[in-house]
Amino acid sequence: MSIFTKIIDGEIPCYKVAEDDNFIAFLDINPNAKGHTLVVPKKEVNKLFDLSKEEYLSLMDFSYRVAKALEKAVPCNRVGQSVIGLEVPHVHVHLIPLNAMADIQFHQKVKLSNDEFVGLAKSIADKFE
Repeated sequence: MSIFTKIIDGEIPCYKVAEDDNFIAFLDINPNAKGHTLVVPKKEVNKLFDLSKEEYLSLMDFSYRVAKALEKAVPCNRVGQSVIGLEVPHVHVHLIPLNAMADIQFHQKVKLSNDEFVGLAKSIADKFE
């Protein structure tokens, strides 16, 4: 069972920004930039291209909607998307507010307090359509 499944099952808390029957989006607790969000299918699948075509397209649609909310909530030049999948064996999309190329390189991290995470999650959630 992956850490993301434990989050989905409510065993581990998260800063949730959006959820439906098939997907959940929550703030990364070790973010590259303020607002760095993970979009995760509730079905535990290790590799992105092991999803069915329908599941893949649904994940991208949900990610698009989260990115639009993120863009409205966090000032940035654009929202970048990355799917790497090596750090947790459960498909996940990184949505990262970008102001510089370094923001998506996973080298530089930002620190946020619990109150900042809570406020940010609420701000993004309020803009999710």
